[in-house]
Amino acid sequence: MLKDYPMASHELENVLLRSSLDRAIRRAGAALLGLMVLCGGTGIGAAWVQSAALARQQQSALLLSNHQLADMMHDAVRSDVLGMLQAADGSSGLDRGEILRDFQEHLRNLRAGIQADEAYRGSPVVEAATSKLDAPMKLYAKSAIAIIERAETDPNAARTGLRDFFAQFRTLEISMSAASDAISANALQTSNNGKTIGSVAMVVLLIAMALGIAGTIALVLLAVRHVVRPIEVLSATMRELGGGNLAAEVSGVDRGDELGDMARAMLAFRDQLQAADEAKQAQARLIVDSLGTGLIALADGDLTAEVDAELQTPFTALKDNFNGAVAGLRALITSVTESAAIIATGSQEIAHASEDLAQRTEGNAASLEETSVAITQMNQRLQATAVAAERTVVRADGAMTTVAGGRGITDEAVQAMTRVSESAKGIDSVIEGLDKIAFQTRVLAMNAAVEAGRAGDAGRGFAVVADLVSALAMRAEEEAGRARDQLTATQAEIGTAVERVQRVDDALSNIATDVGEVHTLLAGIAADNQAQSTAIVQISAAVNAMDQATQQNAAMVEQTSAAARNLTSEVAALSEQAAQFKIAREVRRSTSPKSTVIAPTRAAPHKPKVAARTAPVLATVSAGDGDWAMF
Repeated sequence: MLKDYPMASHELENVLLRSSLDRAIRRAGAALLGLMVLCGGTGIGAAWVQSAALARQQQSALLLSNHQLADMMHDAVRSDVLGMLQAADGSSGLDRGEILRDFQEHLRNLRAGIQADEAYRGSPVVEAATSKLDAPMKLYAKSAIAIIERAETDPNAARTGLRDFFAQFRTLEISMSAASDAISANALQTSNNGKTIGSVAMVVLLIAMALGIAGTIALVLLAVRHVVRPIEVLSATMRELGGGNLAAEVSGVDRGDELGDMARAMLAFRDQLQAADEAKQAQARLIVDSLGTGLIALADGDLTAEVDAELQTPFTALKDNFNGAVAGLRALITSVTESAAIIATGSQEIAHASEDLAQRTEGNAASLEETSVAITQMNQRLQATAVAAERTVVRADGAMTTVAGGRGITDEAVQAMTRVSESAKGIDSVIEGLDKIAFQTRVLAMNAAVEAGRAGDAGRGFAVVADLVSALAMRAEEEAGRARDQLTATQAEIGTAVERVQRVDDALSNIATDVGEVHTLLAGIAADNQAQSTAIVQISAAVNAMDQATQQNAAMVEQTSAAARNLTSEVAALSEQAAQFKIAREVRRSTSPKSTVIAPTRAAPHKPKVAARTAPVLATVSAGDGDWAMF
């Protein structure tokens, strides 16, 4: 990519070599920002142009759809006119009101469509074609309205106007066809223009993106060549210096930017490291000679050896630390020698006391184990009681559920009886209707008998039938009365049954309340038993923990006794080892290491001395028997 832009690449290289990295980065960032602005502006412009083209396409498509709808309404108005003339014939079965409503809607849509066509301003050709639609549309509508109005009063006169109506229809049809051709051509041209604009915008956007990508790649390659690679070289040089290679070559000292400053500083640092390394080697030889002599004497056990050589800073602290360490070690060995005898005596007393404590601890452990067994039995009984209480609570819950179910059944019974009572009221109405029908039948039978009497011999048979119908009507009235009385008694019994069921429901409610209180009491008992069981479990766990702790204490006491005995022998060995060090000449002449270390061990064979030393320990233990027993 740099080969494609040789002049720009050469100028950027000169800028990077002459100016600082800060200015170079700012210039490169400005160039990159310019490329981004170019790409973004090109994309925004292309999007705006395509949006405008799309809007024009949508307008032309909407115009074409609206004009097609208006053309359909033009034909629909003709159909409405012919339908109205057909509806004038009563045998056609057409609804004149519905046809009139369709005609008014179609005419309104036709006028609205032509107005929308005339409102379009996107093409002079379309404007010229649509401007010729309004006049023939008005004449066509006027002729159609006249025929519709005449068809309601004089269908024959209305048919005489069909010739003029069809002439106006053909005139408007010609204008609509011309407008359709112009609108279709405009829609096709708008679509083609949109495609052309989209293609041009895409090509321009691709060119801008190519320029942006080329510029970005050029900037990245220049940055890698003049910034990243020199930094990698300096980093490698720093790693070599850190690894101890003080002869490493530092490159880039002739640059005039921050990387050149870093290279020159690294060169000065390398020279300082070389000088410091030479001084360090000379001082190291002196340190090795002086400290080696002192360490050899220290290895031989001579704690009086010290470093007297004159060392330079910061190695003077090494000399002081070595001499201080030897002095501290000398004081430590002296203290160890003096304390060894005291520790030997104390360890014997600790061994006797530990053995006595171990025996008492074993007795306490046995008592705690018995207590744990008893508490475990109590816990089992309380858990059984808690389980029984929980089962009782479950039974009480079942009883409450059963009572609740009984109350539901009683509610259903009350509702059923209420429905029966309402049905009885309906039956009462039916009986009343039957009673009225029987009364009317009896009246009619009486009238028929009167008419039969007027008829003489010819109406005797009819009179007999009228008497029978009258008697049957009277029996129907009597049975209706009996049914009403029985229904009244049934309603009274239903009311009594409803009252009894409600009393049963109240009793069940009281039972549910009592069972709820019993449930609450049982739940409290179960909770208390559970809490007691939990407390006993915690007590049992605490007793078990105390038992384990007591057993562990007994084991630890036995270990302490054994450790005290081992400590006595270790102290004797420590005294012998400490006697091998040379602390000071006057100490070696006045004090014998063997007498210092072995003196306590030699006192053991003499029985009177042993008794005298152990008596205070036994007395102390016997005096504390009461406290240990309480433990």
